Amino acid sequence: MNTFGNIYRLTSFGESHGPGIGGVIDGCPAGIEVDEAFIQRELDRRKPGQSRITTPRKEDDEVRFLSGIYEGKTTGTPIGFIVWNKNQHSSDYEEMKTVYRPSHADYTYDMKYGIRDPRGGGRSSARETIARCVGGALAKLALRPYGIRIQAYTSQVGPIRLADDYKAYDLSLAETNAVRCPDPEAAAKMEALIADVKAKGDTIGGVITCVARGVPVGLGEPVFGKLHAALGHAMLTINAVKGFEYGDGFDAALYRGSERNDLFFNDNGRINTRTNHSGGIQGGISNGQDIYFRVAFKPVATLLMEQPTVNRAGEDTVLKARGRHDPCVLPRAVPIVEAMAAMTLLDYLLLQKTRL
Repeated sequence: MNTFGNIYRLTSFGESHGPGIGGVIDGCPAGIEVDEAFIQRELDRRKPGQSRITTPRKEDDEVRFLSGIYEGKTTGTPIGFIVWNKNQHSSDYEEMKTVYRPSHADYTYDMKYGIRDPRGGGRSSARETIARCVGGALAKLALRPYGIRIQAYTSQVGPIRLADDYKAYDLSLAETNAVRCPDPEAAAKMEALIADVKAKGDTIGGVITCVARGVPVGLGEPVFGKLHAALGHAMLTINAVKGFEYGDGFDAALYRGSERNDLFFNDNGRINTRTNHSGGIQGGISNGQDIYFRVAFKPVATLLMEQPTVNRAGEDTVLKARGRHDPCVLPRAVPIVEAMAAMTLLDYLLLQKTRL
């Protein structure tokens, strides 16, 4: 299960402290203009060492394409790529070879495979998401001709949350601060909270909101291939994600149908809805409205403080992690959420084209 997608497929490989992270993209349409500078910018949004509130690990994260591109355009054949790891501190994980870190994949990987790579979590490390960002960046380029635009932003860190929905904010402002929040005042509070948590060796979670505009009517495959189910699956494969909701989400449980139905009307010859509580998806199929959803991230499991745990023999011990870690994943997870959304929407767009 290292491959994502139906027609547009990404297979990723590599570990946090191995030689590199890479992937193979299959099913990408031919003739897509490959803007390598744009793809690198997407990787730069994800890479470590961006600010005082992210891990200080320094990596250029420069992508090198190996196949599937000729004279700046995709050829329709598999696109291979690699990003070399250059700044590993594997010695930071020496004592973790036989100790299970709380809330990590150490124990489950050991029980499943009988072997694991303890260096930075190996395959379970969020560094694997480099491949997703490359696949997502190419998907964004393929979606451009269709007018589909995807924007994610940090909408909550701990108890600090934006009070309004996405329409109340200029989402372009999200890239003007380290937290990637479109409300500058809230962003400053979020950054201060993350910095305080980091200083104490602790971590904190939050929520990322994502909006997809320009999605045409008709994407989604009933009954088990519903578009919101595919988006939920995509988001729940991201490290540290604990929840997904679209449209009104769990808040829908608070209202009556008479309060929350999206009523249709004739909008100058075009069928439209007066509200969008459904989040742009009805019956598992896109209805032409904005698709919006929220993704909840848990606090990073690696704490720079002592925690009780056990070793492989089941003996009680105490672990204090070393190394370079994020106190909050949200700022770097924003482009990952966008990437997974882009790959999902392109995949379902290509599935729809097979119906025509």
